[in-house]
Amino acid sequence: MTRNAPKNDVDEARLEVHQPKTWAAGVPGVTVSLLRSIEQMGTSRTVRTLRLLNQREGFDCPGCAWPEPQGSAGEHRKLAEFCENGAKAVAEEATKRRVGPEFFAAHPVAELAGRTDYWLGQQGRLTHPMVLREGASHYEPISWDDAFELIARHLRALSTPDEALFYTSGRTSNEAAFLYQLLVRSFGTNNLPDCSNMCHESSGTALSETTGIGKGSVSLADIHQADLIVVVGQNPGTNHPRMLSALEKAKSHGAKIVAVNPLPEAGLMRFKNPQSPRGVLGKGTALADEFAQVRLGGDLALFQAVGHLLLSWEDAAPGTVVDREFVDGSTHGFDDYARNLREIDWAEIDRATGLPREQIERIARLIAGSRRTVYCWAMGLTQHRHAVATIQEITNVALLRGMIGRPGAGLCPVRGHSNVQGDRTMGVWEKMPERFLAALETEFGIAVPRKHGLDTVDSIRAMRDGAAKVFIGMGGNFAAATPDSELTERALSASELTVHVSTKLNRSHVVHGRTALILPTLGRTERDVQASGEQFVTVEDSMSCVHASRGRLRPAGDELLSEVSIICRLARTLLGPDHPVPWAEFARDYDLIRDRIARVVPGCEDYNKRVREPDGFVLPHPPRDERRFETATGKANFTASELEYPRVPEGRLLLQTLRSHDQYNTTIYGLSDRYRGIEDGRRVVLVHAEDLAELGFAEGEVVDVVSEWEGTERRAERFRLVAYPTARGCAAAYFPEANALVPLDSVAKKSNTPVSKAVIIRLAHRTG
Repeated sequence: MTRNAPKNDVDEARLEVHQPKTWAAGVPGVTVSLLRSIEQMGTSRTVRTLRLLNQREGFDCPGCAWPEPQGSAGEHRKLAEFCENGAKAVAEEATKRRVGPEFFAAHPVAELAGRTDYWLGQQGRLTHPMVLREGASHYEPISWDDAFELIARHLRALSTPDEALFYTSGRTSNEAAFLYQLLVRSFGTNNLPDCSNMCHESSGTALSETTGIGKGSVSLADIHQADLIVVVGQNPGTNHPRMLSALEKAKSHGAKIVAVNPLPEAGLMRFKNPQSPRGVLGKGTALADEFAQVRLGGDLALFQAVGHLLLSWEDAAPGTVVDREFVDGSTHGFDDYARNLREIDWAEIDRATGLPREQIERIARLIAGSRRTVYCWAMGLTQHRHAVATIQEITNVALLRGMIGRPGAGLCPVRGHSNVQGDRTMGVWEKMPERFLAALETEFGIAVPRKHGLDTVDSIRAMRDGAAKVFIGMGGNFAAATPDSELTERALSASELTVHVSTKLNRSHVVHGRTALILPTLGRTERDVQASGEQFVTVEDSMSCVHASRGRLRPAGDELLSEVSIICRLARTLLGPDHPVPWAEFARDYDLIRDRIARVVPGCEDYNKRVREPDGFVLPHPPRDERRFETATGKANFTASELEYPRVPEGRLLLQTLRSHDQYNTTIYGLSDRYRGIEDGRRVVLVHAEDLAELGFAEGEVVDVVSEWEGTERRAERFRLVAYPTARGCAAAYFPEANALVPLDSVAKKSNTPVSKAVIIRLAHRTG
């Protein structure tokens, strides 16, 4: 399969490469934030909007899920409680640019399909519901009533509800997510794939087995109080920039930071806080005390080596390393774990990690000497074949030292999208537990299916095989976010109907079923006024805090509906006015939705009252709150895993997909990856200079990239080679452009997450 570059691609001609930065943020971050905001929103709109971003009386950032400071913990929010990429996210949503019926009349879908993702996103906000009828060349306007009737007609025509797929992205509010899963289950299926399936599903799977809850166990205060913070497979300078302020605060209290990553990332080298004189005028704060440049997929081996050393030191001096009271009283499986690591093959550890043995020992010494350790990770760990085992190996090391349920310590999977964790809490999962499903039935008097539904990867397979015929996406950009781009696009195109609830134009609108709908919705920044008055919604951050979000801007168009309204009106059309769920009442007053959430969702009792507190409330977390572990053994579980890491044939490289600093997930804000020194281009492959020389390629050469997996090949054309100080044998390229190289069937064990961080590739000279 060959994935061609978009016809209007500008990267090759204009791309410039400079030296990577060794620090993040500072004055340039402020300057870029303001320039991008003013460009999209204008000066007065920028001031009015950014002052409310992540404030108690304002709205939650539509970007990442990093938490806000909590007054109850003695913390204070800054006047500018946002980062550069948060400002970009708001500017994208609150832009003055518009995409209405006249735009679609002027641009046939075939033309739009040839545009880059960046170009599509820069056209502006969608303003009207649009339909692409079978055989038509252009989208045309459709009324909301007709759109809902069209969807209902297609859904009713299915031979079984399981032929429909209902996708969700992390931007959906708790209220919308709760109603969406209620609609889907009322219709009769658990086909609720979501973006978590592609990012932190491995974290949830690993933690559910080991600690009994698939969420992190730390608060922002724990980060600030930690003695040691281990950041693995994560680039906070780009993906969670406000985390840098938390790391800086921890450093001011004496914390050490270990960064484990194949790429040196500016955000973990030095942080110039633009809200402090030291950050503006001085050198800023050096962050990582140790940078372990691990090879892709070598993290499991690293933490097995650390565990081995800790156990060896405990054997030599009993009672000095292992927290025996915690291990003996609160854990299960220690003996099997210890037996597995008593002897390790250091030669294999060396091959897997590429790290000097003395550095591994230094890291282990830091862990052994710390009384409060926090382990943070992101998709650099979760998108590997052995991702679940890797996260469990980190958990093992934390359990050895008793680092769960202790202030200043714990496990911290850093979620990407702003409410992706809340969506799961509200029931958006294809495998919700019986307790939740039974509560839905009791509360609403409906029958709820028990058969597990399809996740994202299995949904693509179902569309490919003709087993799924209708796709409905509540937010997100499914075509660009998913692996194996050519196959996924063919699968979507084979569907009878595709529906996307969106704020802006994206790739999924031009990769369409035989009939397609675009339904425009309100953004986080916009006022939501319903029959009972102005509404607010709620979200959950990466540390389980649930709080309110209130948009203040006038909606981008008079035809926009809120996500809640779209769901409720579709439900009434599909299920009929006599359905026992009071959809019309929910659409009028969101407090009524929250009353039902309080009775169905564990930990959400008295929801309406508690979300009206200035900082909201924190959901219960038994391991963190009381060292109670709701696992099959009733304790935290050690696990014993085989050493596993990617084996790469000679002449090949191991590729990871990653974000540019100028994007968030699939939304491309611009063409500047400032920290990595790449400007005006995205079709690049970062490769170590010595690897380029050994493989016979020149820096700056334009090549095709070919992935190899189980006898099949996928080719992505016209990528510029950039010499970059990544780990030897490893390479990196931006997604979604490189998603074409990720095989659909290459997935993580247990979690079924696409393996986007370990793709075997070869570089191919272009002949034409």
